[in-house]
Amino acid sequence: MAKKTKNFETPIDQRETFVSIQKTFADSDLTVAEKLKTLYVLQQADTEIDKILQLRGELPVEVENLENEIADLNLKVARISEHVEEMTKYIAENKLSITECDAQIEKYKAQLENISNSREYDSLNKEIENQGLLRQIAEKHIGEAKERILDKKQELEIVKEKIEVRSADLAAKKQELETIVEATSKEEARLRANRDACAEKIDARTMSAYERIRMSCNNHLAVVSVFNGDSCGGCFNTIAPQRLIDIASNRKMIICEHCGRILVNPDFE
Repeated sequence: MAKKTKNFETPIDQRETFVSIQKTFADSDLTVAEKLKTLYVLQQADTEIDKILQLRGELPVEVENLENEIADLNLKVARISEHVEEMTKYIAENKLSITECDAQIEKYKAQLENISNSREYDSLNKEIENQGLLRQIAEKHIGEAKERILDKKQELEIVKEKIEVRSADLAAKKQELETIVEATSKEEARLRANRDACAEKIDARTMSAYERIRMSCNNHLAVVSVFNGDSCGGCFNTIAPQRLIDIASNRKMIICEHCGRILVNPDFE
């Protein structure tokens, strides 16, 4: 009894082009003509989707950038507010130190009235002097902290004004984007459904090559029809007469020797 041989599918190479899969293109449930037609319809759907995305322009990116910028500014507001709060606590701590220093000074002054010798007098005056110096240091710290709070509050106002301006810009951009999306959403949904239906009919290797060629071209055209009777619709170079006959027959995949795109029968249009 003869053993059945297993067919092993070669892994898809992301560098593959239409030239690489030209020999195996016909290995499908679809005929070559049907497969070429499906690829052409797929390309047309992608082209129309590209036009819709182009209509939106840079708006999605601009909206995302504004949202990120506003998020960063809000973080900056939080950091500044936290710093102001720390400085406010620092001022309160130094005010408490001043109160304690005043209490100590009063205590030592009261003790001066009941001294018994000059040595004790000098010691108490030294303590009063030290407490006075500590009081001055605390007052200096309070003054510096107040200046820093004033600077931070001014910075906070500038940041808040910037957030207000950016928020207004974001609202306008979002409204503009929503208007465009709303106007094109039904058409885009129809095109994407059509695209998905075509993609399901195409094998993974051909789809991989299609996507690669499409992304490598400025106009995103991987499948083009014959232009003006004798030229490639992608690069506009002249096609040899024999190749024109092969294209018209719809019996095999024909690749433009100049740009690597699939060339299809203009009748598909």
